[in-house]
Amino acid sequence: MNLDFSDDQKFLQDEARKFFDKEGGLANARKVMDESISHDDSLWAKIVELGWTGIRIPEEYDGLGLGHLELCVIAEEIGRALAPIPFSSSVYLFTETIIKYASDEIKKEILPKLVTGEVVGTYAVAEDMAAVSEANLSCSVDGDAINGTKIAVPDADLATHAIVLAKGSSGIELRLVDLNSEGVSTSLQKNLDKSRSFYKVELNNSKSSLLGESGAGWDSHVHIMDQAAVLFAFEQVGGSQQALDMAKQYAMERYAFGRQIGSYQAIKHKLADM
Repeated sequence: MNLDFSDDQKFLQDEARKFFDKEGGLANARKVMDESISHDDSLWAKIVELGWTGIRIPEEYDGLGLGHLELCVIAEEIGRALAPIPFSSSVYLFTETIIKYASDEIKKEILPKLVTGEVVGTYAVAEDMAAVSEANLSCSVDGDAINGTKIAVPDADLATHAIVLAKGSSGIELRLVDLNSEGVSTSLQKNLDKSRSFYKVELNNSKSSLLGESGAGWDSHVHIMDQAAVLFAFEQVGGSQQALDMAKQYAMERYAFGRQIGSYQAIKHKLADM
């Protein structure tokens, strides 16, 4: 069985790598951390121009209509560059949820705007430091009004909309919330990862729309997270490969006792173990 990417997917990967290298590579992540900003606006705008925000969105909604493997290719290169953009929250989580569970009316309203960048999404699940479960959710829905507090919501400063996990009358539901609507407030939270920003989102009788079936939200959430886990793994592969490449490059450039340190067997073993 051939588990390698196709020629077209490899071409996409090569173009993505060239793009991130041209746009500064790891320097973008350093800038975000040094300047204490949430993301790189310029880089995100160029990602939108390339159409990558619509990579999984069907062509009927102005997207590229590509598959998950193409998204994996982009994810790997994002990880390699540590790109400080809201791609994972808006594309892996928000867009995939809209594609799979939203009504036709919501799809027509939201998906084309995700392609153009007019809409940026995020995913709001956690409420405290404990693992998220059906039992410990307190965010609730009464009719279309949603109340509660979510923490560690990624990119909520840039996001226009959020998918919110909440308790409804029939069980757990996925709810679409406009973050610019009445009753919604966001505040920055401290975190260890300075290349990403996370926020507390408070909902006070905010208007929301049901995604999928009432009571089926937990299973839907698990499905979306399982898909996203694969994409985050590809980001980690990209970051790990970049670390190895940088270590190898240093080993070829650094000299000790008149030789490249990469020529010493002990260094070769360390690189092989990586």
